[in-house]
Amino acid sequence: MSEPVQVSIREHIAQVTLNRPDKANAVNLAMFDALGAAGRELADNRTVRAVVLAGAGDNFCAGIDVSLLSDNQFAVDSKALSPVDSSPANRFQLAAYTWRQLPVPVICAIRGVAFGAGFQIAMGADLRYARPDSSLSIMEVKWGLIPDMAITTTLRDLIPVDRAKEMAWSGRVVGGEEASHLGLVTALHDDPQAAAMEAARAICVKSPDAIRSVKRLLNTAWRLSDPEALALEAELQLGVLGKKNQLEAVMANMQKRPPEFDD
Repeated sequence: MSEPVQVSIREHIAQVTLNRPDKANAVNLAMFDALGAAGRELADNRTVRAVVLAGAGDNFCAGIDVSLLSDNQFAVDSKALSPVDSSPANRFQLAAYTWRQLPVPVICAIRGVAFGAGFQIAMGADLRYARPDSSLSIMEVKWGLIPDMAITTTLRDLIPVDRAKEMAWSGRVVGGEEASHLGLVTALHDDPQAAAMEAARAICVKSPDAIRSVKRLLNTAWRLSDPEALALEAELQLGVLGKKNQLEAVMANMQKRPPEFDD
C-alpha cells in the first residue's frame, strides 16, 4: 500500500505530496496522522529551507474521505481532540496547522479541487499558487459540520470575517479567479507546482536565518500590540545581525558570487 503522504528532500526543498490520487487525495485517518508526522519531521530538519505542498494526480484534496462519516469513525473522543505533543492543535487540526508552525516557508500548489479539509490544509501554507480552473470550498456545512482544522488561525489573516462566514454558511465553490480576488490564493499559474518550486528555489538562496525570522515575525506580530510588535522586530533582528549567515549575505553581494549559508 502506498504511503498516504510522500516526503522527498532535494537541494534544501522538501516536497510533501498528498498521495491518494484515486480518491482525489481525500483525507482518511492515516493521512491526517501522516501530515502531522511530516510536519514534525521537517521541523527538526535544519537542512530544509522551504516546503512545497501538493497533491498527486489531478487534484489537491477533495476533503474528508466520506467513508469516515458513514462508518462513524469520528465518534467524539476527548483524547483525539486534545492537543498533540507541544502543539496547541489536536490530531485533525495538526494536518493544517503544522504548516503554519513549520519555521520555514510553505508553498501550496493547488490544482483541481481543494474542498473542506483540503481547503483548510491549503490555508495553513504561507503562499498558495493555484490554477485558474481550480475549485475551492469551505464545504463542511454540507455534512452538518463546522470547519475545525485550524481555520480560525489561518483564514483570519487572509479574508474579512464576513467573507469567511458567507463561504462557511453556504459551502459554495469558488473558482481560481474568484479565490484570487478574495485573497485566498497568492497567485494564479497554469502550472502551480512548477511556480511553487521556482519560488522555493528563490527562497533557498537567501539566508535561512533571515527567512525563518521573517516567518516568525509576520505570523506573530499581526496579533500583537504596537509595542510588542516593535519589540519583536528588534529581538529578531538582533538574532541575525552580525551572525555568520548575515555576514555571508553581505560578502556574497559585495563580491557578486552565490552565497554559501550554514544550516
